[in-house]
Formats: sequence, structure tokens, C-alpha cells
Amino acid sequence: MISEIPDAKKCLLLLKDYGCSDEVIRHCIAVRDVAVRIARYAGADVKLVEAGALLHDIGRSRIHSISHAVEGVKIAKQLGLPISIVKIIERHIGAGIPKEEAVLLGLPAKDYIPESLEEKIVAHADNLIDGDKRQKIKDEINKVLRKGQKTHAERLRILHKELCERCNMDLDEL
Repeated sequence: MISEIPDAKKCLLLLKDYGCSDEVIRHCIAVRDVAVRIARYAGADVKLVEAGALLHDIGRSRIHSISHAVEGVKIAKQLGLPISIVKIIERHIGAGIPKEEAVLLGLPAKDYIPESLEEKIVAHADNLIDGDKRQKIKDEINKVLRKGQKTHAERLRILHKELCERCNMDLDEL
């Protein structure tokens, strides 16, 4: 059982132990790098953001659909990780997904909207990384618009704007 926030080395070991691919691990490291930089500007808990960003996709060790967040929560709870990390894992998908959309996507009926600053930072950093490469938020917005997901695109815009204001800078330039 891990009751404390694990350090980066322990998080990476957990990803490997649970069978995450090298590709997923590289993605998590890239998300961590962006998330930690945002956290420093935003005055967030950097240690929590680092661990949450590294572990946000641990559920991809079991499944690669949107349900990876639900699987990740199961793993995090089995490990006894702090609830703050469990919530980051659960709420990082799609800049947040409201209950009604979650049901349509086959997720359990609940809100997956990031609430804490740290949850928002990890969710947003995830959207700024495509694979293990940095992208602009407009690129992610255009991807979801091509899929016809207008409300998702709007959530991306809103989260980007909120965190840019919090950091007093355009996070695309970070």
C-alpha cells in the first residue's frame, strides 16, 4: 500500500510493473514535463502534479479506450494511492466529461470534470501532448472538432483560458 504521494522514480516503476508500454510511459513523462511547468506558474502542488501526471494513464496497462481512466482508478485504489492522485487519474480525460456524456461513452454514470487545480493542470497538460510530442491547444481543439465534438472543444478552450489566466501567460508558449 502506498499512502504517500510517490516520487517520480516510484511512479515510473509502477507504470512498468503494471505493464504499461514504453509508448505510454514516454507519453506520461511528456505530460509530466508540461504539467510540472504549469504547476510552478500556477502555484499548485508540484509533487502531486508530478505523480498524478506520471500515473494518469496507468489504466492503459489494461485497456486503451476512454475507460482507461476507470481502470486506472481501480489500480490506484488497489495500490492505496492518496485520493488526490485517484481523482487526477479519474478526471483527466477529455478536459473533463459531464455525467450525461460519460453515459453515452460507456463510462459509469458520474462526472469526470477536473475540480482541483492539480486535476485541471494534469488534464490540460495531457491535451497539450500528442503521443510524446508537444502540441498547441488549437491542434487538439481541431482534432475534436473534426470528430464533431463541439462541447468537448469548448471545454478544451475554457480550461486553457482558465489556466492561462491563472499562470498569467499563454500556456502554448510555455
